[in-house]
Amino acid sequence: MIKERKRALVGVTGGILLANVGSYIWFPVLVATLGGTDSGFWAGVVMCMTYVGRLLATFCYEGIAARCGVRGGVFLGTAMEALALGLMGFTDGVLAYSVLAFFIGFGSGTSFPGLKNVLVSFPEDERPKAFSAFQMAGQVGLFGGALLGAVLAEVELRTLFSVVFAFFIGFCLIASALIPRDGFGSAAAAGGRAPLFSLAAFKGIEVRGATRYFLLSAAFWFLSLGFVVGIPLHMAAYVPGWAPSSPFWITGLSILVLQYPLFKLFNKRFSPGAVMAVGLAGMTLAFVAFGAGRTGPWVVAGCLTVVLGEILFVPSFDLWIARRVPEHRLARAMGAMHFFRSAGNMVGSLAAGILFDLSRSLDVVGGNWYVAAVLAAGCALVCLSGRNSGAAGEPQQTGGTEGTENEEKVRENV
Repeated sequence: MIKERKRALVGVTGGILLANVGSYIWFPVLVATLGGTDSGFWAGVVMCMTYVGRLLATFCYEGIAARCGVRGGVFLGTAMEALALGLMGFTDGVLAYSVLAFFIGFGSGTSFPGLKNVLVSFPEDERPKAFSAFQMAGQVGLFGGALLGAVLAEVELRTLFSVVFAFFIGFCLIASALIPRDGFGSAAAAGGRAPLFSLAAFKGIEVRGATRYFLLSAAFWFLSLGFVVGIPLHMAAYVPGWAPSSPFWITGLSILVLQYPLFKLFNKRFSPGAVMAVGLAGMTLAFVAFGAGRTGPWVVAGCLTVVLGEILFVPSFDLWIARRVPEHRLARAMGAMHFFRSAGNMVGSLAAGILFDLSRSLDVVGGNWYVAAVLAAGCALVCLSGRNSGAAGEPQQTGGTEGTENEEKVRENV
């Protein structure tokens, strides 16, 4: 890897590390705070608005990058996110938080694709290492942010968000200083010819014969965000002696230690559909544990099994889609995956708050987790029922669990 690409990789990985540290400091604390002062519903609304902003940024990113370049888009998005986060500490009320959360999401939805674009522009033989470093930096940032969030859990929100602001300013500076204007592609940005807002991204949503599988992905991200929003509310209500972010350092450390060996073990022995089912089964057990136990040890037990979804489902879904979507439709499949993930995130974050409030108002303690457990178990059955079928209208691919050409392309682009 030449010096310029090493420099860019440092900027990208350093940026995502600082971004994840900052994110996992603030959102568990804010969600738990809003759950105590307002309600789970309003906590869910604030988090949902970040994903509304991210999804809207999908339709603006191409136009922004065409005018500002990849580096300019990263700088603009990160600066917007940093400013909104800084203002979070100097405002109050769910309406103000919701508006700022929208801009946090829009900024993230502008900067994150830019970081990915830099990595995609690397030569083909350097991409696996670059994406691996990117994923590892994100997980380390998650773990570090959760630990710092526990330390800062009792400080005033103004102090908390000032610290987060500093992390995102660092993200803005390191990423924009080290990455090239337009990545390492052969062509420069389109010089403003792309419209600033375009609905062209909708063209990738429907992928013939595979849309039902993307609905499964949306359900997974619904469950994943249900955990992300629901567990800080759970901690504040049932385990108040622990910091709201403590479950995330448990899950972050577990993913760092287990992701590679566990996925490698299952991927060698089972089909992607079966591996996905195991991941969802782990989430089912975790949700049952959260609902039935509600004390510290049960939270730890649930956090150690809920990570199976992230470890096993996410990479296996990429492989699953690669076997079902023909090569000439993979580009559209990438757009569809992003759309359904964003949709699942938005609905899941909002539903988590609503279900938490309902379970408490109806005096069905843990009812929100039992609903999630039933959905996770149903998704696991769907994975098992479709694990041996090929793409609609396409012959089933063979070759066991060895990586195919399509699978390699999905690994490189996701």
